[in-house]
Amino acid sequence: MTGDWCSPYAGRKGIQGLEKYVDLHLHSRCSDGLYAPAEVICRAAAAGLAAAALADHDNVDGIDAAMQAGNACGIEVLPAVELSVVWGGFRDIHLLGYGMDHHHRELSAALEDFRAFRAGRNQRILERINQKLAEENRAPIAFGEVRRHAEGTLGRPHIARVLVDHGYARDSEEAFARYLVPCNVPKRYFPMDEAIGLIHQAGGITSLAHPPYITGDRGQLRRLFDAFAALGLDGIEAYNNRSSNDDVDWYISEARRRNLIVTGGSDFHGGEGGRL
Repeated sequence: MTGDWCSPYAGRKGIQGLEKYVDLHLHSRCSDGLYAPAEVICRAAAAGLAAAALADHDNVDGIDAAMQAGNACGIEVLPAVELSVVWGGFRDIHLLGYGMDHHHRELSAALEDFRAFRAGRNQRILERINQKLAEENRAPIAFGEVRRHAEGTLGRPHIARVLVDHGYARDSEEAFARYLVPCNVPKRYFPMDEAIGLIHQAGGITSLAHPPYITGDRGQLRRLFDAFAALGLDGIEAYNNRSSNDDVDWYISEARRRNLIVTGGSDFHGGEGGRL
């Protein structure tokens, strides 16, 4: 694996008593990751993981390729997805779904509708960026060029890569600061109850992704855990890339108090990570 791989998180004992690890939160080029689904899984296998889950944002297009690669590379692959969710005043909460039928009709239809909205959103963002580029006496960017960077759900990181390729920004961070943030168009989100229901209807279970990115206020998180558990939330991603050991222990305790499962993953995107 490359050096930027965070290799947690959930350990399990092998049949000979050896510690084995799984990573249940990986991204591919089908959303905002750097690598194709098969390469992500082969890299996970090369890192010595026993199992992995491809959890692309609002997209399940890479799961079949990931599972085929898992069979070839000798690593168990779980079907997964990461849904963009809204709840009350909280925007862009992420909900992980695991073990669902990723070809389920209702889930597929909901994701296709979500993707159609997102495609229109990104076209509007690019139109705004091109207006800004015109003001800077720079050549515009064609949407087809951005499209070639994405194998599934197209997001703002793909626009950022084209901006970097054209020399309009030094890196993704500058692309976001200079163009994507000021030219943004609001996202669409799944309501939390609808998102949980979609995953359950498709035969899967749910886990709240990286809680520290929602809020650092533990009192608020407790209230959110209670509300989401009442809606049918199954688990909490206690092992995540923003938590200290103390945080992990606290999340595990909160999960156990509510009879929720504990999950973990690196949120691996590749070299630069990703933002939608």
